[in-house]
Amino acid sequence: MIEYIRGEIAELAPTRMIVECGGIGYELNISVTTFSAFNHATEGKVYVMEVIREDAHLLYGFATREERELFLLLTSVSGVGPNTARMILSSLPPPELVNVIASADDVSLTAIKGIGSKTAQRIVVDLKNKVKPVAGLAAGTSTMAGVRTETLEGAVAALVMLGFQKNMSQKAVESILRKTPAQSIEQVIKDALKVL
Repeated sequence: MIEYIRGEIAELAPTRMIVECGGIGYELNISVTTFSAFNHATEGKVYVMEVIREDAHLLYGFATREERELFLLLTSVSGVGPNTARMILSSLPPPELVNVIASADDVSLTAIKGIGSKTAQRIVVDLKNKVKPVAGLAAGTSTMAGVRTETLEGAVAALVMLGFQKNMSQKAVESILRKTPAQSIEQVIKDALKVL
C-alpha cells in the first residue's frame, strides 16, 4: 500500500489533484477539505488510500492522516462507498464530522446529498464508539475570495465531477453567490452540497 506521496502539485481542482513525484503524475481523488488545505501550495505531502475495483484502480488523497482514517471508517460502514465517503468529508470537515458522529447527530448527516436516514443512523451506530469528539471545536472557514466567475466555474465543475447535473449545479451556485458574493470556492461547494 502507498502511505503517502510527496511532490510537486501539478494540478489542483476541488475534487482531484495531480502530484508529480519522480517524473510520474499521480491522480488523486480528493475532498473539498483536502483541496482547501493545498490551495495555493506548489508542493505537498498527501496521504493516500488505494481503492482497487474490477474496472478501476483509484487513489484517494488526504491532507491529514486523520481525514484518511475517517475515510476508512466511513467506507467500513455498509452502504457507504468511497465516493459517498468523499462527499461526506467534503460537506463536513473532519473535526466537525467526528463531533456529529460522537453526538449521534444523524440529522446533520442526512443533510448531505446521498445520505438517507438509514445510512446516517448506520454511520452513527457503527462509528460512534470508534471516534473521539474534538473539544472546543470552532468552525473554520476559508477567507480566500476569488473572482466571481472563477468561483462559479470552479464550483460548478467540482459539483459535476461529484456526479451532479451541470444545470442544477449552476443554478445552485448562482443562487448562493447572489446571496453572498464574496465566498471562497470551498464554501460555495459546501453550501451547494446542502441544497442539491
